[in-house]
Amino acid sequence: MSSPCAPVRRVGIFGGTHGNELSGVLLVRHWQQDGAEIQRPGVEVKPFLSNPRAVERCTRYIDCDLNRVFDPESLGRPVVEDIPYEVRRAQEINHIFGPKGSDDAYDLIFDLHNTTSNMGGTIILENSRDDFTIQMVHYIKNALAPEPCPVLLIEHPSLKYATTRSVAKHPVGKYQI
Repeated sequence: MSSPCAPVRRVGIFGGTHGNELSGVLLVRHWQQDGAEIQRPGVEVKPFLSNPRAVERCTRYIDCDLNRVFDPESLGRPVVEDIPYEVRRAQEINHIFGPKGSDDAYDLIFDLHNTTSNMGGTIILENSRDDFTIQMVHYIKNALAPEPCPVLLIEHPSLKYATTRSVAKHPVGKYQI
C-alpha cells in the first residue's frame, strides 16, 4: 500500500490524444468554453486538447502515436527540425503538466478515449497500489450504479508507461464507445 497521498489540487482532462476519437475532443472544447461543471473549490481543473493537429485532420496521429512517446528517450530528445510532431507535443505536454515523475507534476490526468470495442465506459488503471485511484474508481463505480463501469488494470512489473496520462502522479484512462 502506498503512503497517504496529498490532496489533489491540479487535474488535467485530456481529449484528442488520438485525433479521430471525438468524444473527448467535444468534451474538452465544451469545458474550455464553459468549465463551470468541472470546477471545484481548491482544485484547478484544466481541459486540454492533446493532439490538435491530428484532431484538425481527424486522424489518429500525424507522425507517431502520441500515447506511446512519453518515455524518457522521447521526452529527452533534442528538438530539431525533423523531430516527429507527436514527440515535440509530448515534450510540450510534459512541460505543462509535469515533469513526469516529479513532485511538480499534475496530481491527476484523465485521458478520454473512444474505442470500437464493445466495452462500454471503462476505466483504465496502470497501478493497483495507488490508493487514490483505487478509491476514486470505487467512488465512480458507486456513482454510476446500476450502470456497469468495468476497470481494466494494465499493470506489468517491467512495463514503463509512455502514455499521455503517465505524466501525472495518478494517471487514469477512460474509454467509451
